[in-house]
Amino acid sequence: MPDAQKDMREGYGYGSVGVFVSGMVWVLSSFMVYYDSSQKGIWALIIGGMLIFPAAALIGKLIGIKASHHKDNPLGKLAMEGTIWMIMCVVLAYGLSIINPQWFFQGMLMIIGGRYLTFASIYGLRLYWIFGAVLAIAAYVLFRIQAGSFLSALAGGCIEIISGLVIYSLYRNDKQKTR
Repeated sequence: MPDAQKDMREGYGYGSVGVFVSGMVWVLSSFMVYYDSSQKGIWALIIGGMLIFPAAALIGKLIGIKASHHKDNPLGKLAMEGTIWMIMCVVLAYGLSIINPQWFFQGMLMIIGGRYLTFASIYGLRLYWIFGAVLAIAAYVLFRIQAGSFLSALAGGCIEIISGLVIYSLYRNDKQKTR
């Protein structure tokens, strides 16, 4: 397993670029909420979410990350299974939005936080446990204070952007040590 995790870490820059791009999608979604409507923000997050992997792969390649793993790496299948599970949960979050639009964003924070917990196994980085827990706690707090869609989406974006930068910094530091 350590070789498979190393392959995933090296192939995707510890997952940092994807986390950062996801954060940018959340911020874009929050702006759609602020300047238009919660419904447009929801669709921005759903559609933007579909573009996270290709955008992260492109950006990764531009900054020297290969954005791929060996085809026989079993953790690649775990990543895909986690993605499918997350997509299935988007339907649940969308159902919540019919009752109350901000619940979509809070539900997605919880769903994505849970998905990041599997990244601890995929990349072999316990930091993803903390990251997933922070997203889940944020979702709970935002729900309890009855935060609106804008604040909920913006909080998700800020947490992911900061986390993406922290993880990328860890990746760059580790990469420099191995040179």
